[in-house]
Amino acid sequence: MRAPSDFVEIFLQPGDFYFGDADTRIRTLLGSCVSITLWHPTLRIGGMCHYLLPTCDSQKARGTEPDGRYGDEAIQLFVREISARGTKPEEYEAKVFGGGNMFPRLARQSATMDIGNRNIALAKSALEQLGLTVKAKHVGDAGHRAIIFDVWSGDVWVKYQRLTGDVQPAAIGA
Repeated sequence: MRAPSDFVEIFLQPGDFYFGDADTRIRTLLGSCVSITLWHPTLRIGGMCHYLLPTCDSQKARGTEPDGRYGDEAIQLFVREISARGTKPEEYEAKVFGGGNMFPRLARQSATMDIGNRNIALAKSALEQLGLTVKAKHVGDAGHRAIIFDVWSGDVWVKYQRLTGDVQPAAIGA
């Protein structure tokens, strides 16, 4: 499907969420973070999140707005948008990206450091709870991804760069 001549391009930073219509392209860059795209093929609307962690470990005050930095709350943002448009979750196509292991050596030392796999697991379980089947995914492994989601067509483009070797965190000021 051809791009609209005057489409809007949105770039998601970590923790951002965007839901739009058929004149929208959404981009982001992922390491251990995960992006979920939801697309309604009939209405040609959809959105993407970019979350950093599966859940918030601290106690949040009740009544606070969902925070897109956390996967469980990014799902709440999707549910809000789906409801506002008078649609149902099962009408959408879901795709999942990211969850790369950016520091393989550290992840081998501690399961809590394996943020990528924890993020992937949250996406899978949250989408299953909504009754959605993941239509496509590009997750895990060691590396980062550039993601482009064309809402007008539902297409998602992935550019993947695999990490070579066992990357070590760089010392600041070294």
